[in-house]
Amino acid sequence: MKILKLFSGLKVEIVVVFCDDNFVYRDVISLSVLCVGKWNMQRIECKYLIFCTRFKWLACRAICYSKLLEMYKVMFGLLINVLEFGCQPF
Repeated sequence: MKILKLFSGLKVEIVVVFCDDNFVYRDVISLSVLCVGKWNMQRIECKYLIFCTRFKWLACRAICYSKLLEMYKVMFGLLINVLEFGCQPF
């Protein structure tokens, strides 16, 4: 319920919510936006694991360059833009 309140504050329209076949989701989220399926959940989990692996790899490689938190935020933001949206940083 907290995340739905956050999205309503941002005025974001939720078109589809991918979930597994758990009854809890049906109580909280309307059935018109629910998309139940194993394949969608596995795709999301795979993408999450790829992000975590690449973040850890990048953090290990970049720790020798800078220990500033702002530098990590910039690097991770660029990595998300490249991997998720296909934007080239330069």
